[in-house]
Amino acid sequence: MLSLIKFLKNILFVFPVTLITSPLNKLMLFLSYHNRLIIWVYKNKKRFEYSDFFSWKRDYNKRYHLYEFIKEKFDFEDADLLYLEFGVANGESFNWWTKNLKSNNTFFVGFDTFEGLPENWGAFYEKGDMRAKVPIFNDSRVLFKKGLFQDTLPKFINEQNSQLSSRRKIIHLDADLYSSTIFVLSQLYPYLKSGDIVMFDEFNVPLHEFKAFSEFSQFSYLTFNPVGAVNNFYQVCFEIATKPMT
Repeated sequence: MLSLIKFLKNILFVFPVTLITSPLNKLMLFLSYHNRLIIWVYKNKKRFEYSDFFSWKRDYNKRYHLYEFIKEKFDFEDADLLYLEFGVANGESFNWWTKNLKSNNTFFVGFDTFEGLPENWGAFYEKGDMRAKVPIFNDSRVLFKKGLFQDTLPKFINEQNSQLSSRRKIIHLDADLYSSTIFVLSQLYPYLKSGDIVMFDEFNVPLHEFKAFSEFSQFSYLTFNPVGAVNNFYQVCFEIATKPMT
């Protein structure tokens, strides 16, 4: 059987008849991940302690209800935390967290190009869309890292290695793109530990944040414990439950 499979693969290299379907590659990939997303939702929906599934209308204000639930559930208001947000834009979510996490020893770091998307996203958003000015915060706990994550995050990790290792973290992924999301998760993997919170802001987009989550959760062997989800799993929160033994 194995020899037959190898033979067929070699034949397809010599006579690449499968290229006939190449115009449908993106559609087939989308349908594949869309189906995986649906299967994942129906397998996990009852595990979420806080959820609005199913709702007909998307309401972005529900994000703040989810944030409030997370803050209260984990007693974060006066805890010493490290809050990392990837994809700050105008800073609306970032602002909510700075106002609701009160400890003077909690630090907030926002990563963004502030020059818009570095590549096209979906069918409607083009490179450069969602451009924003760097928000101004009168808060000494706040720091922004302007530039591509590929440039700013490795430097931040080198500079703040001890903080990343010792602090409980809230990681807010709002970069929209698969490439940005998978890069951040991969870079932060060595520093993720039990109790860390990971949030996605466009989780149910099949070929971007969901694809990044799906792949990362498989190759990292981390356990993501469902916490809350709103807008039909558009915004989703997990708690890192376990870390594999080293």
